[in-house]
Amino acid sequence: MKGHLSILVLWLLLLTVQDVAGADELRLVDGGSPCAGRVEVKHQNQWGTVCDDGWDMADAGVVCKQLGCGAAVSAPVEAHFGAGSGPIWVDEVACDGTESALWHCGNEGWGQSDCGHGEDAGVTCSGAEELRLADGGSPCAGRVEVKHQDQWGTVCDTDWDMEDAEVVCKQLGCGSAVSALDNAHFGEGSGPTWLILADCGGDESALWDCNHEGWGALPCPHSLDTGVICSGHIELHLAGGDSACSGRVEVRHGDSWATICDAHFDLKAASVICNGLQCGTAVSIPEGAHFGKGHGPIWTEEFQCVGNESHLVYCPRESHRSQTCSHANVICSRFRLVNGSTTCSGRVEIQVLGAWGTLCDSRWDLPDANVLCHQLDCGFAVSAPGGGYFGKGTGSVRTDTFHCKGTETHLGYCHVTALGASQCSQDDAASVICSGRSESLRLLNGESRCDGRVEISLHGAWGRVLDDQWDMNNASVVCRELRCGLAEKAYNPHKFERGTGPVGLRRVQCTGNETRLTLCDNSMSETAQAGIAEDVGVVCSGSRQIRLVNGTGRCAGRVEIYYNGSWGTVCDDFWDLPDSNVVCKQLGCGHAINATVSAHYGQGFGQIWLDDVNCSGNESDLWACPSRGWGQHNCRHKEDAGVLCSEFTDLRLVSDSDCAGRLEIFYNGTWGSVCSNQMSRVTAEIVCKQLNCGDGGQIARDFEYGAGSGPTWLDQVICSDQHSSLWQCPSEPWNPKSCDNRAEETHISCAGKKAKPTQTPFTECPNSPSCTDQEKLRVVGGEDRCSGRVEVWYRGSWGTVCDDSWDMADANVVCKLLGCGTAVSAPDKAAFGEGTGPIWVETLNCRGTESSLWDCPAKPWGESNCGHKEDVGVNCSAPPRRSPTDSGRVTVPVVICIVLGSLLCLVLIILGAQVRSAKAQRRGSRRPLDPFSEAVYEEIDYNLMREKQQMFSRSVSYSDDSVAKLQYYTGDSEGENDPGSEQEGASPGGSQLDYDNVEEPALNDVPQTPDGRDAPAMPGDVPGDGYDDAREVSDTEGDPHLEQNNEKGTGANDRDSQTGWSLHSLRGEVVSGMEKKTPSLPPGDTGYDDVGHGDSGGSVS
Repeated sequence: MKGHLSILVLWLLLLTVQDVAGADELRLVDGGSPCAGRVEVKHQNQWGTVCDDGWDMADAGVVCKQLGCGAAVSAPVEAHFGAGSGPIWVDEVACDGTESALWHCGNEGWGQSDCGHGEDAGVTCSGAEELRLADGGSPCAGRVEVKHQDQWGTVCDTDWDMEDAEVVCKQLGCGSAVSALDNAHFGEGSGPTWLILADCGGDESALWDCNHEGWGALPCPHSLDTGVICSGHIELHLAGGDSACSGRVEVRHGDSWATICDAHFDLKAASVICNGLQCGTAVSIPEGAHFGKGHGPIWTEEFQCVGNESHLVYCPRESHRSQTCSHANVICSRFRLVNGSTTCSGRVEIQVLGAWGTLCDSRWDLPDANVLCHQLDCGFAVSAPGGGYFGKGTGSVRTDTFHCKGTETHLGYCHVTALGASQCSQDDAASVICSGRSESLRLLNGESRCDGRVEISLHGAWGRVLDDQWDMNNASVVCRELRCGLAEKAYNPHKFERGTGPVGLRRVQCTGNETRLTLCDNSMSETAQAGIAEDVGVVCSGSRQIRLVNGTGRCAGRVEIYYNGSWGTVCDDFWDLPDSNVVCKQLGCGHAINATVSAHYGQGFGQIWLDDVNCSGNESDLWACPSRGWGQHNCRHKEDAGVLCSEFTDLRLVSDSDCAGRLEIFYNGTWGSVCSNQMSRVTAEIVCKQLNCGDGGQIARDFEYGAGSGPTWLDQVICSDQHSSLWQCPSEPWNPKSCDNRAEETHISCAGKKAKPTQTPFTECPNSPSCTDQEKLRVVGGEDRCSGRVEVWYRGSWGTVCDDSWDMADANVVCKLLGCGTAVSAPDKAAFGEGTGPIWVETLNCRGTESSLWDCPAKPWGESNCGHKEDVGVNCSAPPRRSPTDSGRVTVPVVICIVLGSLLCLVLIILGAQVRSAKAQRRGSRRPLDPFSEAVYEEIDYNLMREKQQMFSRSVSYSDDSVAKLQYYTGDSEGENDPGSEQEGASPGGSQLDYDNVEEPALNDVPQTPDGRDAPAMPGDVPGDGYDDAREVSDTEGDPHLEQNNEKGTGANDRDSQTGWSLHSLRGEVVSGMEKKTPSLPPGDTGYDDVGHGDSGGSVS
């Protein structure tokens, strides 16, 4: 009995110890300090959250007291600091304020909860004073800032000295003070001035322990803000990469940048660097000059990091003198792949505010996966399986939708939306399988990974492929190796697109069946075939893509297709909703609301790739629908097709003012309201900034702007400072009845006013969809039109470009588009003065070969966090050319020249007419009896043709073919001399059409057969589909007779000399008797200007 009792007591003791040990940890997370954030409790060795049911200030007070953070300032609910993960350990907390620990308060019991993480409780405590150094390049240098009462402010001091600075450096763990700076050395701060005239002895543990005038006791201008540089200060960056989060590791050393030796560098140090740069985690540390060779000295210290330090300054350092060094490189990412069989496959996880979560796969596709593979240095995407292919996700589920083209250097450059996204579970985690880091072939400077200039990786270095006889067999091998489908084109790039690096292969000769390019006959020698200098390129079928342009969003605009290496449009013949549905589905834009025609979104340029598209609506790609075929059309760009999709969104404030009113969103073709539940001031500020109504705004509570009448689209819109547009903010899914009543509708008042768009006299540009990209770009503030601050027209107003990553390649695109040659320099930091209005784009990453600034990879337009002190400029090489007219005014000499030239032309015309008349009279006097003796027949209209038909009506019988040729060869085709028609209508193997508004002949001018019936419709006739200006000119490829004629010549003399036939001989036969059969014409002769001929069966009676 005693034994059983002892065992029972032992079990009770063990349970008690387990309970106490598992519940003795508490923390606040995602609040920016240890004394503010979401409440989390560790129980049974697992962290979980606390439900906000019954959560109040008494409960929050116990938390603050337990953490040593003073008193409670607020007790926010409904996941104010973000939704947590794991179990919800505690619910229905009921503290009286005297408890020493949260779990001593009344509650439902461990793990007993009916809540979701959208109800996680939070706390803000009064003792959350913090210290930091800002804008100095590292945590150990910068402007001194203090956080008090949950708000950051500065320190003002006219007698700031080294003893004060020493306390700051010691408190931050940054060593000793190197310098104490005043007068806003690191720039003026913002917010309150919390500490005034701090007087430290040097041994205080915190700055606020020094003598001072009290928190915010006296006003002080920010021009007197203090600063500090500590001995631990290390300023570093990543150079030569695709973004600020990848590249060669460089440390500032005096006035230059030193590279870190890779012998002293490991993944732990790389992880700390990525974390300090707010770039997530280290993905890899490539060897060698992966990001190019650095310049300047070599950093000789080794960073001995554990891996969990917040910044490199906190890692111990040790000096080394290694003689064999290469450059240390790192690739960081806020994304990672987990649970895969290799480092380049797995479930996609994303890091937000230091916590890893699962990415939803609802809109995850191959272009998105391809960008991630490139970002992780894992080659290209082989597949993007969904449905939890690599297991169930963990942590919070992110519903961010990435809309990538596939060519972006990392996911941060893709357009991102989260607003209205559907709910997603951890079973629906996005996944990717990448090709791996052994990639040996790539295509550069194309519109996708499946087209561009060919480069090959040999012995760890990328090299060019040169061949002056590059053909489709070679291209087929490249496309097959890259898994890009079939080869569509093999070409040698233009001179400005050629590479400049080392040569990998020369003179490649493939049969077309090889699996890799290196298996073809080739030369790898630098000296062999040294005369070959032509780079090679390919276009694979996998490069085909579609886009909508000239709309105000990615889901509305003119339809354009990338095919055979160039963008082109789609003709609107028979364009309807099923066709548009395929486009919307292909772009992930929902379904079609409207199928626009007649260049509704402006006229495109270049090729017209498809015509007579006839989709059922079930096709996955537009080019899978029945059509005339690639490049086969009878259209011009005034017939370009467009689409408005259901997921096109827009934003407005409804009232008499542009910058105040009821918030409405356009979705599914309809304007609707937004509910105000859980909406914060941050959301209002984002809306105002997005509408160009200033940086400030607030939610109006009096509903003075009236009730809406449409649907109420959204509820629970929760924006934070990390979001740059409303579309990125999470919310409840789209629902036309989101609000319980109209009183919940959101009303917003912005601090600024929308600038009126500049109107350019006598022109619609740039505020017209038909304007070119050149007309939407300008430089101002410089000496001429080829230098100055860069400004772009977007969403109805001029704005500037941020200097983040601005370089010569970006400037070259601007200069080229302006017709100003190449870039001489790319000044930043508002070198030509600060602009006004919005900052439309930042982090441009042009290659330099783009034809437009809009084609360059960049962060999504309209989502910039820069200030105008970062406006970019350019200085181009070409000076502006002076116009023949000064400032657009026509000068007197020019007028005189025009008048004299016109008179001279008139005189020449009169003289020519008289000479021609005299010649005709002489010929008439020699042969007065032959009405057909005139041998010059340049143009005969339909009236003259009718007279000839009447003359022959009693004796001549025409075949249909002769009538057809009569209409065709009357010299009536204006289109033959229309270069625009030839350019836009021509297509390989197709027909060439002309739409130059040729007047429709009157009804009585229609050619008729001798029996009085109308001649059959021919290519030159008006088509039955309503076009009044179409005429088709047969292509010589489709007519062997025309090909023969082209070989023989088309002039009158050619016809007479080569065939022995002329108009004289035919007319002679007709006039002399009209009783003989018309002789058969020689095959291939089509050289008649004004009459048709009978076929071999025709006769003259």
